[in-house]
Amino acid sequence: MGFGKYDPQRVEGKWQQNWNESRCFEVEADEAKPKFYVLEMFPYPSGKIHMGHVRNYSIADVVARYKRMRGMNVLHPMGWDAFGLPAENAAIKNKTHPAAWTYQNIKDMRAQLKRLGYSYDWRRELATCRPEYYKWEQRFFLQMLEKGLAYRKNSPVNWCESCKTVLANEQVEEGRCWRCDSEVEQKQLEQWFFKITAYAEELIEDLKLLEGGWPDRVLTMQQNWIGKSIGAELTFQVKGRDLGITVFTTRPDTLCGATFMSLAAEHPLVEQLIAGYDKADQVRAFCRDVANMDRIKRGADDLEKEGVFTGAYCINPLTGREMPIHVANFVLMGYGTGAVMAVPAHDQRDFEFARKYALPMQVVIQPKDAVLDPASMTEAYSAPGVLVNSGRFDGMPNEEAKKAIVEHLGASGLGKPTVNYRLRDWGISRQRFWGAPIPVVHCPSCGLVPVPEKDLPVRLPEDAQVREDGRSPLPLLDSFVNVACPKCGAKARRETDTFDTFMESSWYFLRYTSARNEDAPFDPAALKYWTPVDLYIGGIEHAILHLLYSRFFVKVLRDLGYTDQAEPFKNLLTQGMVLKDGSKMSKSKGNVVDPNSMIGKYGADATRLFILFASPPEKDLEWSDAGIEGAFRFLNRVWRLAEDLSDAGALKAVPPCAPVSALGGEPAGPVKDLRRKEHDTARRVTRDMENKFQFNTAIAALMELVNEMYAAKDVLKDAPGGPEALSSALATVLVLLSPVTPHLCEELWANMGQKGQLATTPWPEHDPSALVKDEIELVVQVNGKVRGRLNVAADADQEAVRQFAMTHENVLRHLEGKSIKKLIVVPGKLVNVVAG
Repeated sequence: MGFGKYDPQRVEGKWQQNWNESRCFEVEADEAKPKFYVLEMFPYPSGKIHMGHVRNYSIADVVARYKRMRGMNVLHPMGWDAFGLPAENAAIKNKTHPAAWTYQNIKDMRAQLKRLGYSYDWRRELATCRPEYYKWEQRFFLQMLEKGLAYRKNSPVNWCESCKTVLANEQVEEGRCWRCDSEVEQKQLEQWFFKITAYAEELIEDLKLLEGGWPDRVLTMQQNWIGKSIGAELTFQVKGRDLGITVFTTRPDTLCGATFMSLAAEHPLVEQLIAGYDKADQVRAFCRDVANMDRIKRGADDLEKEGVFTGAYCINPLTGREMPIHVANFVLMGYGTGAVMAVPAHDQRDFEFARKYALPMQVVIQPKDAVLDPASMTEAYSAPGVLVNSGRFDGMPNEEAKKAIVEHLGASGLGKPTVNYRLRDWGISRQRFWGAPIPVVHCPSCGLVPVPEKDLPVRLPEDAQVREDGRSPLPLLDSFVNVACPKCGAKARRETDTFDTFMESSWYFLRYTSARNEDAPFDPAALKYWTPVDLYIGGIEHAILHLLYSRFFVKVLRDLGYTDQAEPFKNLLTQGMVLKDGSKMSKSKGNVVDPNSMIGKYGADATRLFILFASPPEKDLEWSDAGIEGAFRFLNRVWRLAEDLSDAGALKAVPPCAPVSALGGEPAGPVKDLRRKEHDTARRVTRDMENKFQFNTAIAALMELVNEMYAAKDVLKDAPGGPEALSSALATVLVLLSPVTPHLCEELWANMGQKGQLATTPWPEHDPSALVKDEIELVVQVNGKVRGRLNVAADADQEAVRQFAMTHENVLRHLEGKSIKKLIVVPGKLVNVVAG
């Protein structure tokens, strides 16, 4: 009786219903079992799953299914990063409400994910826009506020006019908004911040804990973003004023070469320095222009250096030189102190600035093999050397001088060793509607008043009408804004900024461990059992934003007593992009491949198979219509193989990698050859699954086994032990392939008469004795050139191999007229006859 034509729609629907009814992917903490927490970065509910999602989630699902079959207690959840600009902007564009837009998209995308057969524990599903989720992050905020880790201040911020909101530094990419690509401008606004800088040292030190588990590229990106610099803080007194300017420098050894001072346009001392200066208005105008420049451009090496004199001077603490103070466009307030001691002979930016404005240069470090002259220098000298023109420090190697100069200045309180970081505090205020409200009240009498924890959540009024220009309706919504002060009861105003959406994504992976807990954000026992995440999968584009914020958040929650973990993700896999015609898929390029159409035509299994076979997970994948057609043909080939065996009466319910006893005795000949190939395939696939999840080579090994089964089936179906060997090999194919194409494998497993679901079937172990060959093939060379091949007994000793090699007809022909000088045997590989 045949199986009928392979129909992926029927087969996949059947088994998705089966898994749902049996609840086989639902898990609870179980101290008796080893756990494995695999997680992919959750999606924005944009309305459609794209091929990048399919790749990400298919990788994770293979891992989850594989680890489950290896006997591990696997947590594999899914949820929705539902707040933020993408959903709000899309809703405005489609003339609907963000809530309606988001919840409908969640419904549609959930159906798509279920159609792909992913093994999620759907009981743990969460959406970050629901009050039962964000009330806990409001609590975290209040606790951070109490600890001084959350604060509000007036600050220059990155403003996206298109999105009508502030952006964190990490959300500005080359001067443009990370979401809409509009140019970012600078504004002064009262904003809420998280003091991520308080954890800068730990964030950079703990990168060592992630070595081997995270890609080196991501570790380097985070290290550079945090930007630890070891140097010194030096104080320069302003001439004739009771003012001091503090600078941070990594080069205190060049202090004697400092000839002027450069300040950022936003430096708070500028107004005091220009007081009474007849060109003060020109300085103010310059400062306004520079403050509105893009920060990335201001920090670029190729920026045209410009500045303006403030009319004030400061005193070099080591030389006593009067140094003119300038405001310069390349100095940033966000790094160091916003003031730079300019050493033009030894810093290229200062060199360019000094040449442009005819400012003095002083060489203080000479290389060993040359004498530098400021008048003839064409660029700054920044390499090591020996100090000159530096008084008591002359002749000292510059590295040694760094410490000596700081110690000397320390005695008079004008210098101290300092560590500086590039990392700035995380701005969490957003002036948009679709986000979690910040739980603070502004009272005329009491000032900033936290909302009492008992009154959480502060609910976002989802019935508020959004505005077409993107501005938040909350400031105009009296029912939301007007509130009694929790402290004094007087009329007060609720905070109308909402949280940055990265707030929600910085802890969602912890909430999955007890997603339905109504009394606490986490169940302590479940959190301790499941975390950290064992494998986290997502794109490299999140290396700075999400991954850095998540690391910070976990450390804060540890210090608040919620967890004992210092890092959220033990291992990180950054999957490559899915390309079409060499470019990332996008609507604008017209190269998008719709997963729904692929599933409708070929099925979920074929779609999964192609996307996992076409490239290793960490590499980019080029979409190929021929490739997915090939994947579909292979699945049909497996289907027909099972059907042929069934029709021939050769399909038996034997286990995968069956023991010799199940084959009716010690196999020989073709039966033994197939068994060897089967067990070698099990060995290879297991190795590739364990070793960085090389699914493509694992699938290739299974294709080889299927090919060998086709070649041997006509001979083996009637041979003693043959049907059992074929059935064992087919069972092995189905078990090993099932994490990749679970629906087809479940169907054929059941058709074989096997018991239970493949989803919960143990992973097979190969038998090393099955891999032993009776004979091995050796290459025979004459003077290093291959002249033949021969099969010898696997246990033949070297002398027997030598003698057998000398009987090979082609070898003897190439030895005519020559004498044998040496005969070299490389066991198991080759024989080389050296003759002359």
